[in-house]
Amino acid sequence: MDLTRRHPGWVMFAAMVGLLLFLWVMAIPLALAPGPIGPAAQQFADGARVTVLLTLVSGSAGVVLGVLTGLGKLSAIAPVRWLCNFYVWLIRGTPLLLQILFVWLVVPQVLPDSLQPSDLACAAIALALNVGAYNAECVRAGILAVPHGQVEAAHALGLSPAQTFLDIVLPQSMRVALPALANNLASLVKDSSLAYAISVVELTMVGYRIQAESYQPIPVFMTVAVIYLILTTAFTTLTAALESQLDVGRKS
Repeated sequence: MDLTRRHPGWVMFAAMVGLLLFLWVMAIPLALAPGPIGPAAQQFADGARVTVLLTLVSGSAGVVLGVLTGLGKLSAIAPVRWLCNFYVWLIRGTPLLLQILFVWLVVPQVLPDSLQPSDLACAAIALALNVGAYNAECVRAGILAVPHGQVEAAHALGLSPAQTFLDIVLPQSMRVALPALANNLASLVKDSSLAYAISVVELTMVGYRIQAESYQPIPVFMTVAVIYLILTTAFTTLTAALESQLDVGRKS
């Protein structure tokens, strides 16, 4: 933790490089393990890459969706506020697995044949919609935490509403919301495992298939758990360094 506070930039760089290196070479040490792990080393590596891809794509989309929805919940336009509140209420009140199945079954029916999404795309859409709703509450709380006097001062200095939001409100609100957003990202790494329900071959699906073939669930799922721990550690280290870089928690 001291290293993260003293050199957050280097820790962020090390976390990103370490994650990429782990995804690139993880099949090599796994191949040295006895069966059923060794023969399936490449399957574990491919599954981990799909898990990270799902996390990054849906996490990035979820941040954008969360910011837009958080702003919408604070909008002075009533229909926009109602729509955003309904979206958050609906997503937070239904299981993620149900949302994944709904997107997988419904989206292909409403899109033309030329735009049919893959199973991976359906999982990413559902995960983004889910994490976006939770991010919206984090962003809303962060915006409300910015003292209103600073907004009034910005208006007195002649800043436009857009300039006030981008230069005054958004940076400070992100400092407040970042720890919660980071927690949502760590949860997203694990929530991506539910994509197995629509046949996405991510890490959990790989583990399920290998244990079904080998009838050895203990070593298989222990391996899956260790890989998840490494992935979540990389993401949490990255976000902790980002918090230190932005000086989250400093008294203004």
